[in-house]
Amino acid sequence: MDIALPEDGGRGTRYRLVGQPAQPVIGARFSRIAYAAAHVVADPLEMTDPWSHPAVDWDRTMAFRHHLWRLGFRIAEAMDTAQRGMGFDWTNAMELIRRSTAEARTVDGADLASGAGTDHLAPGAARTLDDVIAAYQGQFGFIEGLGGKAIMMASRALAAVAKGPDDYISVYDRILSQASGKVILHWLGDMFDPALKGYWGSHDFDTALDTVVAIIERHAGKVEGIKISLLDAGKEVA
Repeated sequence: MDIALPEDGGRGTRYRLVGQPAQPVIGARFSRIAYAAAHVVADPLEMTDPWSHPAVDWDRTMAFRHHLWRLGFRIAEAMDTAQRGMGFDWTNAMELIRRSTAEARTVDGADLASGAGTDHLAPGAARTLDDVIAAYQGQFGFIEGLGGKAIMMASRALAAVAKGPDDYISVYDRILSQASGKVILHWLGDMFDPALKGYWGSHDFDTALDTVVAIIERHAGKVEGIKISLLDAGKEVA
């Protein structure tokens, strides 16, 4: 198998892979719902600053999603794995969500949920919990307006203004009670994003977990599940 790799000056070169690739099982059935947090495909020949002006190859990005759907995955769209909040801003995320939601409708059985956060706020722009709530509402509104399902992403703005667990409960209560459908929660640890240190109002894992569980129990009919990203196998237990 050969792949095309970019070189300086916009030229391309061919590289031959060695070994035998694993053969996928098309239409595999899982014992639980499996979401793939899909990456975006960058345009390797576009000369740009990926931190401020990412260049996305939309055709290949959508083709990768079709590949994941064929393998039986649902897609967690526009998450941190798509460099969300790390160069891939909300404007680009909206375009990605719009395209993926439309593509999902062309595939029998395809499904996806898209990340809703507060990353369109400038650093320090949120001064109150109401500012955070309004930011979440805006992104939820966009996703649900397309007929999509939201993943409630961890918020740097909330981590900055919250004073303790009760503030997290207040914000999550408000957003989950207003959501039009099922919502997936995402607990992203500070090892991925230092700005999220002390999320859920505590630096202690067990105390933070109690807050998360309390939120889920209060909205058991609305929360579909939670993705825990803490780089600790002992804590990421299904």
